[in-house]
Amino acid sequence: MIERHHTTARMSRIVKHHGTVYLCGQVGAGPDVAAQTKDCLARVEALLEEAGSSKSHMLQAIVWLAHMSDFDAMNEVWDAWVPEDHAPARACGEARLAGSDLLVEVIVTAAIPGAEAGGAGA
Repeated sequence: MIERHHTTARMSRIVKHHGTVYLCGQVGAGPDVAAQTKDCLARVEALLEEAGSSKSHMLQAIVWLAHMSDFDAMNEVWDAWVPEDHAPARACGEARLAGSDLLVEVIVTAAIPGAEAGGAGA
């Protein structure tokens, strides 16, 4: 079974399937990449909790930066946010984001603890 939450004609913010949660890309507000990353990760964390998961259960993260020159500043916030010994598989690249004021977007896939394929949270 596939569960979709916060769904519009275009997308769902959360999709749950077989013990895995998939989040749509999250962006944040703020004057610079550090502030936007912090806000973005707070949104990721809230959605993961709503889905029955957490940042310590992340499997994969994809980070898009408007400018790779912001890589170090983004990583400083990221490194402080990710729980020790729970870093997901991660990719980071440069892309033109949906708005000219956006500097970072994060897409996360995570496990739902206690959910087995075909079981709870599936």
